[in-house]
Amino acid sequence: MKDVQFGELPFLKYDHEVETHVYSSDGTSFAVLSGGDIHVYGTSNWERAWILSGHSQRISSTAYSPNGDRIVSGSYNSTVRVWDVATGGCLYIFIGHTTGVYSVAYSPQGNVVASRGYDGTVRLWDLEAAGCRSIISGCGINNMAFAPKGDIIALGSDDGRVRLWDVSSGEFRSILIGHTTSGINSVAYSPQGDQIVSGGYDKSVRLWDVETGECRKTMTGHARTVTKVLFSPKGDYIASASYDNTVRLWSVGSGYSRKISEHHGRAVMGLKYSTKRNQVASYSKDSTIRLWDAETGICSRMLTGHSGVVYQISYSPQEDRLVSCSNDKTVRLWDVESGGCLHILTGHTMTVNGVVFSPQGDQIASASWDDTVRLWNVVTGECQRIFIGHNNNGVKVVTYSPQGNQVASAGGDGSVKLWDVETGDCQHTFTGHSDEIQRIVYSPNGNQIASASDDKTVRLWDVKMGVCTHIFIGHKRGVTRVVYSPQGHQVASASCDDKTVRLWDMESGECRHTLAGHEKDVDAIAYSPKGNLLASWSDSGEARLWDVATGECVWNFNHDGSTPSGGDYSSHPFVWMSPDVDSFMTGDGGGSVTRWDVVKEGAHHRVRMRWRSTNGRLTLMGACVQDVQGLSDLNKRLLKQRGGTGEPSLRLRETSSKVMTMASVVSKLKSSSFNKEALHSPSTSPAISLKGDSEQQTEQATYSGTLEN
Repeated sequence: MKDVQFGELPFLKYDHEVETHVYSSDGTSFAVLSGGDIHVYGTSNWERAWILSGHSQRISSTAYSPNGDRIVSGSYNSTVRVWDVATGGCLYIFIGHTTGVYSVAYSPQGNVVASRGYDGTVRLWDLEAAGCRSIISGCGINNMAFAPKGDIIALGSDDGRVRLWDVSSGEFRSILIGHTTSGINSVAYSPQGDQIVSGGYDKSVRLWDVETGECRKTMTGHARTVTKVLFSPKGDYIASASYDNTVRLWSVGSGYSRKISEHHGRAVMGLKYSTKRNQVASYSKDSTIRLWDAETGICSRMLTGHSGVVYQISYSPQEDRLVSCSNDKTVRLWDVESGGCLHILTGHTMTVNGVVFSPQGDQIASASWDDTVRLWNVVTGECQRIFIGHNNNGVKVVTYSPQGNQVASAGGDGSVKLWDVETGDCQHTFTGHSDEIQRIVYSPNGNQIASASDDKTVRLWDVKMGVCTHIFIGHKRGVTRVVYSPQGHQVASASCDDKTVRLWDMESGECRHTLAGHEKDVDAIAYSPKGNLLASWSDSGEARLWDVATGECVWNFNHDGSTPSGGDYSSHPFVWMSPDVDSFMTGDGGGSVTRWDVVKEGAHHRVRMRWRSTNGRLTLMGACVQDVQGLSDLNKRLLKQRGGTGEPSLRLRETSSKVMTMASVVSKLKSSSFNKEALHSPSTSPAISLKGDSEQQTEQATYSGTLEN
């Protein structure tokens, strides 16, 4: 198992609470504050080099010198200490603060150390003279930052002002005034040193010209106090963090908020893909919609406004607009570029279950539990028509015909109704299902409609004649999903409760394949854009890919956490992406969004995680890993911490240069027989999963090797 990289390191455990931690600038050293001591590690092997002890009380702050050879620490015992990283010895002890030291910092040149105390003062310590150079007091200093040249230190104060102190002269150079509420929580210099950014209690981020002292931009958008601000390495963006649980990225040139790095706070209800923008929109129980760059996984927009669960969204044909509906009884129209809400469409008296754009993009159709379908004008936001005809059980789904001249709706009364968009007349009412209809879909050419019902059947309807042409019988429980293949020659159906997917031939009406293997409910199905693969997604978090021609399962993945359907079969957290590549997106009950790439290797398929909106954490239960051949001591520590025990039960031999991803490692390790052909394990095999518990991840774990008995 040589060169395995799990994308994670062992954790470092302490007897006392961990206060904070910091890397040296070159990344070779790492310091952790715990129990009044500083634990210093070399990052090549993560062995502890030193325990720096001497402060008689808890350490509040620490920082490396610019070249990483020294560490400065501040303590609640009112002292500042400077340590030698190579020897672990204490070089200086600075005494002067009358109460505890809150924070410390090195100047960029490494010749001055600044300390901020609870006594309201900032002290500058000269390392060459080994004494205090300046004492700054009288303005309730909350934070500080050195200029890149080290000649100025910026101080954020309780009075809402930023003061610039000249390190050489020991005098204030200027005072930046503009924040409307007392308290500056964070200040930072641009890499060039010509600008300062500040954030505080007034919820704003302000950009200042150092030379003139003028406020260049005031950036608003945070809903609560701003706690931290900083510049990007190039100085073209500003990042700000807030108590409103968001991190915003602002363009320095325009002052416009470009990104919000935050995954959903609750379960993801579903996903939609924008081909033109290479963008994925996710909607959630947390009442928000997030727009993700499909290539990088960066969240570029968060659309807020709904007060309830978002049940469905739809991109306009031009993909410059997005429409959403919610159990707050409203439909909202959004501008994708700016993230602004263009219209709030009100009129429904109950939860809005479905929403869709017309093929021309000039109209929106919405379906509600209030038994109505409404058509809305995209430009004006006015309701143009109200279709009434379903009886007392709500309209669950609505869709336009490919030509846009007709709207189909279905729901709890077991009927499908076709409405003329121009006249508002009901053209046909299809009856025959004996229970609720969960899904309807037009064929690609618009000549047929397929309907899936709780009566265990799928029916095909001739749109012009208004008659049922086929009844597909075979599911043991209610049918919750139905979809046409891209070419229109095949229909796939899924049953949530019988846990199977069936492929039906359009000409003969026969079931070509029954796809079985899901252990729990099947929540969603979707053909790949090329039509050669079918994906099925279970509410247990299990995803499977099927070869349409053979009916074989070519890949599966058990994701930690369930999807959030909860019986709402009109939406699901799965979507295929570009027609040019076999890639898809998934969402989960923890609020994460993940991109997967499918790679064809001979007769087999390999699925690789491209990125995920939360980090993956490796977890093992009952896997025997401690003596796996070629496994580094570092990874042994990791796997043992994650639950690996016992004697080795699998071997790896280095006979292949084939590179595989973490998803492949997980799939391989889960095999109980360890046969090269068997990639999926029964419940008795060692269980390994990825658990999301922090911010954005790009999966990079790879290994070279093959499995043998």
